Amino acid sequence: MIEMVTPQGFPNLPYLSPGALVTAPQRTLYISGQVGVDAAGQAGQDIGEQARLATGNVNAVLAAAGMNPSNLAKVTIYLTDESDIPAFMQAAAGALPSPPPATTLLIVKGLAAPNLRVEIEAVAVS
Repeated sequence: MIEMVTPQGFPNLPYLSPGALVTAPQRTLYISGQVGVDAAGQAGQDIGEQARLATGNVNAVLAAAGMNPSNLAKVTIYLTDESDIPAFMQAAAGALPSPPPATTLLIVKGLAAPNLRVEIEAVAVS
């Protein structure tokens, strides 16, 4: 079981939980960074499409392991442009559980290919 933890007095943020407590021995799935490409390896045209593809790829890995987004304990999001944050959040809404997992968002200089704008890695438990 995963319990999202927010200490008293912390701000209530809709897009992350400060901590995720796993309360028993669990199966743990480490999801490698998933980027905004489709099954043919084609990158989405904009941040919205890449965000939907990347979250869809994370969810596909979860499903292959017999899990779903509610099993996410930790998510790390890498964006290459700070101005993409609002569009990413809008496009990813609904693809991640509520309450959200412990989340880190980083702005990085680049990803594995110059046309990639988002990468998501995660840890899930069941």
